[in-house]
Amino acid sequence: MSNSPKIAIAIIHYGTPQFIKSCLDSITTQTNPNIEIFFIDNNSADTAWKEIIKENYGNRANLKVIANDQNLGYAKAANQGIRLAMEAQAKYAVITNPDIIYSPQYFEKIVDHMEKNPKIAAITGKIYHYDFDRERPTNIIDTVGLFAYKNRRVIDDGQGLIDEGQFDEECEVFGVSGACPLYRIDALEDVKIMDEYMDEDFFMYKEDVDLSWRFLLYGWKNLYYPAAVAYHGRGTGVHRRFFNKEIIRHRHRLSRFQKKFAFTNQHLMQVKNELWQNFFKDFAAIVKRKLGMAIYITFREPYLWGSYLKYLRKLPRALKKRSIIMKNRRATVEEMGKWFQKQSKYLLK
Repeated sequence: MSNSPKIAIAIIHYGTPQFIKSCLDSITTQTNPNIEIFFIDNNSADTAWKEIIKENYGNRANLKVIANDQNLGYAKAANQGIRLAMEAQAKYAVITNPDIIYSPQYFEKIVDHMEKNPKIAAITGKIYHYDFDRERPTNIIDTVGLFAYKNRRVIDDGQGLIDEGQFDEECEVFGVSGACPLYRIDALEDVKIMDEYMDEDFFMYKEDVDLSWRFLLYGWKNLYYPAAVAYHGRGTGVHRRFFNKEIIRHRHRLSRFQKKFAFTNQHLMQVKNELWQNFFKDFAAIVKRKLGMAIYITFREPYLWGSYLKYLRKLPRALKKRSIIMKNRRATVEEMGKWFQKQSKYLLK
């Protein structure tokens, strides 16, 4: 493993010191030795994280701490991590949440697989839910990649389902969840727009979906690789979200903050990446969802209309980015259209 390509792991932290040790312990005990770690704190109010790092990892030469003097948001902090990875001359960049626990061979397995597949831009292993309250792993899926519906709703595929062997097949996916993606640096550089890898207009939420969509448009691949296993705490919980009734049932678990950004960014993402031919192909499903959402928020979450106005204010920049994406697009309409499906294959088995 001495000749293993370098991986740079950026941990984006904000106010969750209780997860730091389990995450860093799982990274520092990896069988792949060629790892550099950047711990990026986004101006947390609680400074307990500093003591945890100092007491447990203060003597590690491959760990660097970056304390931002303001909350940059997830997308901008992730871009900060990607640039640090480039400065460190890493071949691969990992952007991870602190509530992730990696199995010891995770990066050895996943990087070895990336080395054999030069067209893969982003990859995820099999990510299970981790029950931090009981301090134990589960066999409930957190994510096996992103799945896109015809109506353009995107979910973490498999989430909430018990693993009974149906997730053991490697496959290309629409995208990779932002919880713990591994990216090829060359691919990130290829799809960079206006000096941004992740779209900083998103601040947080949906930036992982947006980047995944752009990879596909530029001709890259996103992959689910089940041989590598990790665990995710996920603060909002792991729940089935395959059907509208499931979304509504668990929607109360999301804060207004989350809902506002997700609503705005969903619209920005579609404007940037949609191909008109595929839009009209799936017109009925897209319009049905938009009308249903308009009715729902009017009666249940009217504050989200303010997020729509925020989207309109950001629209000019999104259209400018769209023009760049469309100019550099390599994928055909048919190649993109296949990613938008009626239902996840895991529910059809």
